Amino acid sequence: MFEILLIDLDDTILDFKKQEYVAIRKTLADAGLEPTQEVCARYSQINDWHWKQLEKGAITRDEVLHGRFRVLFAEMGVDADPVATAHAYMENLGSGHYFLPGAAAAIASLSQKYRVFLASNGTSVVQRRRIESAGLEQMVEGIFISQDVGVNKPGKGFFDYCFAHIPDFDIQKVLMVGDSLSSDILGGQNAGIPTCWVAPKEKTCTLQQQPTYRIESITELENLLACL
Repeated sequence: MFEILLIDLDDTILDFKKQEYVAIRKTLADAGLEPTQEVCARYSQINDWHWKQLEKGAITRDEVLHGRFRVLFAEMGVDADPVATAHAYMENLGSGHYFLPGAAAAIASLSQKYRVFLASNGTSVVQRRRIESAGLEQMVEGIFISQDVGVNKPGKGFFDYCFAHIPDFDIQKVLMVGDSLSSDILGGQNAGIPTCWVAPKEKTCTLQQQPTYRIESITELENLLACL
C-alpha cells in the first residue's frame, strides 16, 4: 500500500527532549543563569510557544531563535545577550544525538522495505549535525529540513517541495509519520496524504480531523504497515 515514508526527526526518531535539556543546561550556565529544573522547564514552555507561532506563520525563525532567550532573560532578570546565547545554544544542541528506544533499529529495518525520507522542522545546521552523528544519512533516501525548503510544516508548501524532489513520486503511496499534531499530522492533512501519529495512549488528539493511524512508538510502524 505505502512505498514512501516521510518521517519526522525530533521525538519520533531522536529524543529531542533529552538533547534539549542537556544543551540548555550548559547554555544557561555559560550565560550566567543557574539551570535549575524550574528554569529549564520555563525555557521549554517559552520555546514551545515560539515554535507554535512559527508554524502558524506569526513570527520568523530568527524571532524564535533569539526571542525565546530574550523572553526568558527578561523574566529571570538576567543581563545576557540573547543573540549570542542563541548561537551558543545551537552549537550545544547540534552536538551528538540520543535515539529513542529501538528507533535506530526500526529505521534501519524500514529502509530495507520502504523509501524513507526525513521531514524535519528544525534549523538546518543543527539537524544535519545530529543526523550525521546518528548515522541516519546512510539509512534514508533523502532529507528535507524546513529551513532549507523555505516553508515550515504544516504548510502545504513544505510537502509540495518534498513531493517535487522525490523521484518517481506517487501521492497514493506516501505516508507522513510524526509525533506533532500541529506540524506533522496537520501538515500531512493539509497536503492530502494519510498520516500516522506517534504518541502515548494517554495523549488526546485535538485536531478536527483524526490521524489516519496511531502508534505509540516508531518501533511499531513496520508491523502496522505489514497489516495494511
